[in-house]
Amino acid sequence: MSIVMAEWSYRLQILTLILSTIFVSSTPHAHRSNLMRERESDGAFSPKDKYHYTEGEHNSDFDHEAILGSRDVAEEFHQLSPEEAKKRLKEIVLKMDKNSDGSVDKNELINWVLQSFKLLSLEESKERLEEADADEDGRVSWAEYISETYGISDDDESLNSQDLAEEQKMLKEDDEIFKVSDLNSDGYLSENEFLAFTHPEEHEHTLRVVFKRTMVEKDLDKDGTLTFQEFIGTEGKQHDKDWILSEKDRFDNDFDRNKDGHLNNDEILLWLIPNSRDAAEQEAEHLIQTADDDMNSQLSMKEILDNHDVFVGSEITDFGQHLHNTAKFNDEL
Repeated sequence: MSIVMAEWSYRLQILTLILSTIFVSSTPHAHRSNLMRERESDGAFSPKDKYHYTEGEHNSDFDHEAILGSRDVAEEFHQLSPEEAKKRLKEIVLKMDKNSDGSVDKNELINWVLQSFKLLSLEESKERLEEADADEDGRVSWAEYISETYGISDDDESLNSQDLAEEQKMLKEDDEIFKVSDLNSDGYLSENEFLAFTHPEEHEHTLRVVFKRTMVEKDLDKDGTLTFQEFIGTEGKQHDKDWILSEKDRFDNDFDRNKDGHLNNDEILLWLIPNSRDAAEQEAEHLIQTADDDMNSQLSMKEILDNHDVFVGSEITDFGQHLHNTAKFNDEL
C-alpha cells in the first residue's frame, strides 16, 4: 500500500451513501474532504509511516518511496532489471552521501527520507490538482474542487436540507481552508496553494485553521487547553475501559510533557501533527538494520547495492512480491 494512499473516513462513507441516493443522475467521486485526509479517529493527522506495516506485514513499497520520493518512480523501478535498478540507485546514493566519504550514515539517510516525504506530498497534490482542474488552466476553483470531490455544483440546493447537516459542516470546513490557502485571493488555488490545501498540517497558515477548529470542537470550557476528557471527547463513550486506559497513557506520557493534566498549544500540536522526523529516523534505522552487513551503523555503496531490493526494488522484487501475495492468497483459500 502506498504511503500516500488515503484511508476511507467514516464521514465520507456517509456522504457517499447520501449523495448516491440524492443525486441519482451522477456518481460521486472516490475522494473525501481534503481536511479529512489521513486523519485518525481522534482527529490527529496520521503519521508518515502509518503504512510501513499493515496488519503486521512489512510493506516494502514504503521503503522504496521513502528513498525515491515518488510513487510513480517507485513503480518504474519495479519494471527495471536488477542491473538497471542498481545503476540508477548508485546515482541516488552518491547524492545521499553529502560529505562524500563513501558511505551513508544515519543522519544523511534521515535527511534524505525527510526530503522524500515532502516530494511525495507534492506528487500527490499535483495528481489531485490535475483531477480537479476541469478546464485545464493549471489551477483549481472552488466549483471545480467540490465537483470533483463531492460530485455537486456550487449552486446545488440539495445540501441545504436539515438531513445533511454533517455534509454542510464538511463543505464549510473545506471552504474555510480553501480561502486561507488562496493567498492572493483570486478565487483559485495554484499548485503551491493547492499543496497547502491538500496538506494543511504541513503549512503554518493552514495549520492554524486546523488548530483553531480543533479547539472549537474539543475545548469545551474554552480555557485554551485540553483536559483528558476533552481530548477523548465522545469517542470515550464508544469504547471499552481498556481503550480509555490506553488513551490515558498516550495523553499522560506522549503529549502532556509538563505533566499538569492539560494539553497546552505546543502539546496539542504534538498530538495533531505527528513528527515527520521521528518517522524518518525510524525508517533510517530500519534500512540500516536491514542492509548493514558489517554492523558499523552506516551503509557503504556495496551494502546498499547488494540490498537494492530493500531500497528501490526491481522487476525481480516485484515478481517476488507477486509470488508472496499469490501464496498468501492460496493459503487463505
